[in-house]
Amino acid sequence: MWKILKRIAKTGIATETPPDLQKVGAGETAATQRIHDEILQILGRALTIREVDAGSCNGCELELNALNNVYYNLEGLGIKFVASPRHADLLLVTGPVSRNMALALQRTYDAIPEPKLVVAVGDCAINGGIFGESYATLGGVAKMLPVDHVIPGCPPEPIAILQGILTAVRYRLGTRAAADSAGHA
Repeated sequence: MWKILKRIAKTGIATETPPDLQKVGAGETAATQRIHDEILQILGRALTIREVDAGSCNGCELELNALNNVYYNLEGLGIKFVASPRHADLLLVTGPVSRNMALALQRTYDAIPEPKLVVAVGDCAINGGIFGESYATLGGVAKMLPVDHVIPGCPPEPIAILQGILTAVRYRLGTRAAADSAGHA
């Protein structure tokens, strides 16, 4: 015990200083804040998302998890991931639709109440990506479900996913011109 306390006293604080947000990623922080403000202005209420991994390599899921950290603060906007599709407004789909997940994806889509949005996240969800269409996969999500917006990338960055969610919400609310300029499907 004394050895440990002596080592702690000798070493001091071993953690790094936090990065200066003014220097690192200042542009991205401003973009994140702008998107936060716009989503709150458009929605005025919470947006709930049900995410389905239809057969991805989990690269897109890692980026989706980054949306929940303190940097992007998705829940601070009132946007939450939910477990039940019956509580969801938006369906996020990652990965090519594997034949084993096709029925589960269709049932999830059917369980989401109208009006619902579908967003395909990543190249695999858009066109099958490196997996393509084979005996195991059906390819992109659009072959099964009506897709409102696509977010390209392998995997897309969290800020791109956030912008894609905003674009899908804009599209649904009738500001189609703004959504078209941002790459609507």
